[in-house]
Amino acid sequence: MTEPIVVGFDGSQSSRQALTWAEEEAAVRDAPLRVLHAMTRWSPDVLLVPEPSGWEIEADKAAREQLTQVAAEIRSRRPRLEVSTDVVGDRPGDALVQAAEAAQLVVVGSRGRGGFAELLLGSVSRHVASRAPRPVAVVRETPAGAPAARHGVVVVGVSGLAGEDAVLEYAFREAVLRGSVLRAVHAWTHPGTVEPWTVEPVVFDAEATGRDEAQRLAEFLVRTAERFPDVELSAQVVRGHPGKALAAASAEADLVIVGAAHGATRALPTLGGTAHAVLHHARAPVIVVRG
Repeated sequence: MTEPIVVGFDGSQSSRQALTWAEEEAAVRDAPLRVLHAMTRWSPDVLLVPEPSGWEIEADKAAREQLTQVAAEIRSRRPRLEVSTDVVGDRPGDALVQAAEAAQLVVVGSRGRGGFAELLLGSVSRHVASRAPRPVAVVRETPAGAPAARHGVVVVGVSGLAGEDAVLEYAFREAVLRGSVLRAVHAWTHPGTVEPWTVEPVVFDAEATGRDEAQRLAEFLVRTAERFPDVELSAQVVRGHPGKALAAASAEADLVIVGAAHGATRALPTLGGTAHAVLHHARAPVIVVRG
């Protein structure tokens, strides 16, 4: 059985755009779509604020009615797409992380209904991207009605460090699904060190270092590229912070793929500086992949 794509939905504009993106992804992948609404139960720890009579029943009913309508709209557009809905009594972030166990991809909006307008990345999307065991797509909220430009490009951030093969392979597979060019972006600030105890030089030849980094990138890419001969691959080497370089590249991309921090685990979750910066500033949907 094909694993589903799970999308978090709370009725906000951001979650509606994430739902539209997830619907398209499910159609492309020929995968079931599961629309999940997490409804936090009334907390008995809230002092002096008793639960309103019938609040939980009414909230659950309203959520299910909304999901029924959403599912009907999707089926009218895509009658062959398998769509299911679910209301879960849990905090949204925890519910989506749990649902990720049986999903091939989890999709969230960048900000939910309770987010502050000035925040580009909400607490739920950050929580899920940091902890989910499967790839997580964060879809940036755009002005309502604005058509999404198609660039035919998938961007992947490549550091060249050990443990990044899974991220790179995922990016190649996404390029195959979309029939897109894969652009590998590698950013550097100092010459790469070979051994952990090697000290980075204070003075170095930037032009020569740029050539060395380009060579390292080419050698790293060839191992995976050989298995995807039909994917058009381009490499971009930039001197600067990787998060800034990837955010800039996202302006001409349909999707950006980044790896979570090396060494991150579910017990000690972290996105890492690069993924965190990209999620905040990318202008295209971002998928975070664990190595």
